[in-house]
Amino acid sequence: MANHKVILCNTLIILCSIFLTTEAMPPQSPIQCDQNGCNLYNSYGVWNDRKTCRVAAAVYPATEEELRLAVANASKNKLKVKVVSRFSHTIPKLACPTAGINETSMLISTQRYASEINVDVANMVVTVDAGVGIRALIDAVEEKGLSLAAAPYWEGVSVGGLISTGAHGSSWWGNGGAVHDHVVGVRLIVAAKETEGFAKVVNLNRSNALFNAAKVSLGMLGVISKVTLSLEPGFKRSITLNYTNDDGTLEYEFMDHAKNYEFGDIQWYPSRHTVVYRYDNRVPLSISGDGVNDFVGFQSNFAIIAKTVRASEKAAEDTRNTKAKCLLASSFLAYKKLIANGLKNNNLIFTGYPVIGHQGKMQTSGSCLYSPESRADTACAWDPRIKGLFFYETTAIFPPNKFSDFVKDVKKLRDLVESENFCGVDIYNGFLIRFIKGSEAYLGQSEDSVVVDFNYYRADEASTPRLNQDVWEEVEQMAFFKHGAKPHWAKNRNVAFLDVQVKYPRFSKFLEAKKGFDPLNLFSSEWSDEILMFGKSSDIGAVKEEGCGLEGLCICSEDRHCSPGNGYFCASGLVYSEARVCRYSSSSKS
Repeated sequence: MANHKVILCNTLIILCSIFLTTEAMPPQSPIQCDQNGCNLYNSYGVWNDRKTCRVAAAVYPATEEELRLAVANASKNKLKVKVVSRFSHTIPKLACPTAGINETSMLISTQRYASEINVDVANMVVTVDAGVGIRALIDAVEEKGLSLAAAPYWEGVSVGGLISTGAHGSSWWGNGGAVHDHVVGVRLIVAAKETEGFAKVVNLNRSNALFNAAKVSLGMLGVISKVTLSLEPGFKRSITLNYTNDDGTLEYEFMDHAKNYEFGDIQWYPSRHTVVYRYDNRVPLSISGDGVNDFVGFQSNFAIIAKTVRASEKAAEDTRNTKAKCLLASSFLAYKKLIANGLKNNNLIFTGYPVIGHQGKMQTSGSCLYSPESRADTACAWDPRIKGLFFYETTAIFPPNKFSDFVKDVKKLRDLVESENFCGVDIYNGFLIRFIKGSEAYLGQSEDSVVVDFNYYRADEASTPRLNQDVWEEVEQMAFFKHGAKPHWAKNRNVAFLDVQVKYPRFSKFLEAKKGFDPLNLFSSEWSDEILMFGKSSDIGAVKEEGCGLEGLCICSEDRHCSPGNGYFCASGLVYSEARVCRYSSSSKS
């Protein structure tokens, strides 16, 4: 009981303090250099060890010609090269050329290559430098009375980065919720022969056979220089969040929701048996309202808040206290409902539904990114410098019929292990369910799909198992192996990418494009070699080390792949019996 009181007190402190949110300390540059080379860091602190990604040098071109010269230098000297933007929010090591210290690799930052945003009102398109942030793009387009129809929910991304990784919002309508399906042109800088100056600019559009390879390229074909996106006449959106206390029909209702609401999504909190349906459609500009979407998870907060949340969750983990986690989950859900998850009427506070505002203010958010460098007491909640939140993020992409079966299986598992064992995910956003349309991009979705994101606690040390470890491993394996979901390219643990090649019917076409664009293999990396098997035949996790199951580097097949010293042993799944998970036993092997 005493421990519950501590959690409750911490929760009240957090919820009260959130009302005092202010401008945050912006994230640090992902590239940090010294006289001996440069380190690439991840904004979430996922791979921030000094030796994890170190390269010989980094360059900061400001023009397309400077960008071409940087690629030419890499081509001439046969250097591995990867592109990094102002932020580094990919969870896998997509942007790291090689692991460890390597003198034959370099980074190209597009932080300074972010000046051109050319809005062509007559032709309803915008051409933009690859390093431009999505917020700057949206604002420039809206100023001309136009709107970008698709954007990711998080705005801490560059244009080049978001189309490279298949970033998306939510929609089955029109051209869909994935940004790359609104791309009508790409300028790509690729390696070339010496007679062509070792690098050249390639213009691709819908008339080019290789355009569909470049729309989602994972940065593996070359360096994106400019992107041209289609636009629509400016519009507003009307959003209402409907909190329901019954999730019994979710697996039957999600398709109707996607069909009825252009930008609708669903948040499912399984431990609370709560489903939040977002009724979200466009409305004419003439309808009054100056609303804004300032999503609560992306707002700036005092560092003490993030530290307190982390401390509370860690205390529950250390004492194996699921009830304490449920208290946090219930408190946060109630708070989100109170403030409409960050929606604000008339750009001030939430006063009631519907919240109506311009598309540019409603489609994406990330207020914790912007502030003077002088602010050191506030930050994004996951900023590793404040030792705040630290989490896994799993994102699975399903065909609609498979998603329905997945929901049913998750419910079976929840009911079997008791709801409180699912509270860990509900401390964050539960299961966020979005919709993206079938795409012609080789590494896009071949059919209309349902995307599910869920975040959950990650230990400070990779060797530390977590509470309900087996539950989330079984959910993960049910998604990717039983129901055949595809992983989001910029998220997930390594195990999610097992057999990813066979899940994309046009994967071989992408490989052929890769060979044509990058014959020297300059733009591949150790991560892509392992995950996508360019030049390697080994499976992910084929060489299994002790504890590899804890971080998703392998699927356990022996107890040593878990943490037997801490009471975690390799066991079969409870609902999906083919799953192999690390399960806690207080006495002996389960």
